[in-house]
Amino acid sequence: MNRLHHGNITCIEDLRKLAKKRVPKMFYDYVDSGAWTETTYRANSDDLANIRFKQRIGRNVETRTQRSSLLGEEVTMPVGLAPTGLAGMQYPDGEILAARAAERFGIPFTLSTMSVCSIEDVAEHTSRPFWFQLYLMKDRSFMEQLISRARQAKCSALMLTLDLPVQGQRHKDIKNGLSAPPKPTIQNIASIAIRPRWCLNMLRTKRHSFRNIVGHVAGVSDTTSMARWVDEQFDQRMSWDDIKWIRQIWDGKLVLKGIMDPDDAQMAVEYGADALVVSNHGGRQLDGAISSIAALPRVVRAVGKQAEILFDSGIQSGQDVLKALALGAKGTLIGRPFLYGLGAMGEAGVARCLEIIHKEMDLTMALCGLNDIQNIDRDILESQGRSMFAS
Repeated sequence: MNRLHHGNITCIEDLRKLAKKRVPKMFYDYVDSGAWTETTYRANSDDLANIRFKQRIGRNVETRTQRSSLLGEEVTMPVGLAPTGLAGMQYPDGEILAARAAERFGIPFTLSTMSVCSIEDVAEHTSRPFWFQLYLMKDRSFMEQLISRARQAKCSALMLTLDLPVQGQRHKDIKNGLSAPPKPTIQNIASIAIRPRWCLNMLRTKRHSFRNIVGHVAGVSDTTSMARWVDEQFDQRMSWDDIKWIRQIWDGKLVLKGIMDPDDAQMAVEYGADALVVSNHGGRQLDGAISSIAALPRVVRAVGKQAEILFDSGIQSGQDVLKALALGAKGTLIGRPFLYGLGAMGEAGVARCLEIIHKEMDLTMALCGLNDIQNIDRDILESQGRSMFAS
């Protein structure tokens, strides 16, 4: 394992390939997919790849730092782990392991409402406050209960995901019959049987379902009742008054995720958001939408310094992180990269993902003549990269 960890794993793509071998198909596909034609999913990474750096020489770059702050918390680099559902199906106790890796590295971890490990599970196994992600649900009393549990767990920020009034269609999830735990179909049994490592590890944990929900909602006790309840909960009547309500009952840092439009960004600030996440849900919701990186500069111009701007969707490297920062983001969130690491190697894989991103950022900063991440701006990009998303 050490030889594999240090010798063969040199980039996020290596982790992805290994995760594909080790994670059952339905759960790997859940991560590595987008909505409908996956046009927006691909655009997120393609548009980032088309931005070019400006190489500089003759600058003393012997001392470099990526230290920064996100939502008032000191971080070793301006990267956090995004909220991702079913991380505990990529690797047993996945949310706990990812949170521990993030804590050791010195960056934030965000727990999803749709996690396998509960708020209490993660709090029990970590010492650094983490962030908690929430959806706007019809069951407001359950939302209040979740917020209360997050407060009791000393979560330092509440992240409200707003781009899911309905769930986007992901063909792979439908064809695979996605569920947690997996249903005992011939297809699933065959996929799991050839991955004995995953099976053995899963047998060692009691966490196999959505523990933030099961046991906390009346009538939800198994996969079928859980799926029915979730389908009914996405609130298509959502309005800005709901944001106002949450702001009134949550007195900590409030982050609104799913902002792609300047007008929405300005409204978010008016309704009390401390930070915004420019995100199209990794291309998993509205297929045919623009990439997150294309939306970022317009949101930055609309908000200015009224709120922190975070960015996600499409990041696959430390260079992608720098491109988002150069275009105005204060920090970034990664989802798929750390999930690939988690599926490939558990906690060690998440740590390796963070090491890779940190090193890629460090080397790129040196070659661009940048010493301090807090001084980054569009000057590290070639003119094409500075202007391609200017409109």
